Amino acid sequence: MHNYNINIFYSEEDGGYIADIPDLKFCSAFGETPEKALYERVIAKQLWLEEAKESGMKIPEAKYKPMSKGKIICLNGVSSSGKSTPF
Repeated sequence: MHNYNINIFYSEEDGGYIADIPDLKFCSAFGETPEKALYERVIAKQLWLEEAKESGMKIPEAKYKPMSKGKIICLNGVSSSGKSTPF
């Protein structure tokens, strides 16, 4: 199983949240909330990997590791510092 980094960000243009996996080209999902985007991303990842296997594509290794400069915000509403987040 590959553990890929996931980016979740708000898109003004789309009016919601985007969850993407940088290591899997074009693998992203939309949601009205960060949680919904993350849930949809689970489905998108599964479909992306199934299609890659069926078409004989090489499954990329997880390489993307962002450098965090600031708070890490968890979707459960509590940051890594233990403070409440806006979600």
